[in-house]
Amino acid sequence: MSRYLIYFNQAWVGEHSGAWFAARGPLARAVVDEMKAAGAYVFAGGLEEDPQDAFSADATSGTLTFTDGPYVRHPQFLGGFTVVDVADEQAARQWAGKVAEACGWPQEVRRFKS
Repeated sequence: MSRYLIYFNQAWVGEHSGAWFAARGPLARAVVDEMKAAGAYVFAGGLEEDPQDAFSADATSGTLTFTDGPYVRHPQFLGGFTVVDVADEQAARQWAGKVAEACGWPQEVRRFKS
């Protein structure tokens, strides 16, 4: 089995009405339930949308410092992700497709190093 990260950049979501987003929630929850039933689910969740709510930990100077806000201010940032544990890339593709269809925006997939 291999673990894959299925994720999206918040900029890929686009502008939609509150009703549109409300209609997507049950679809996304259904895919997560399907992942759980199939034994592929490890974790899934969306992140707070305001990157100013983030904080950073940095020890590269030799001293650990914490800073409010994102480490790098950038207009694109991670919006949410899912981790699946599946037999192969084909299975990861299938789950990524289901997530993309349920959410209504693109997903990128990366395999975790063994």
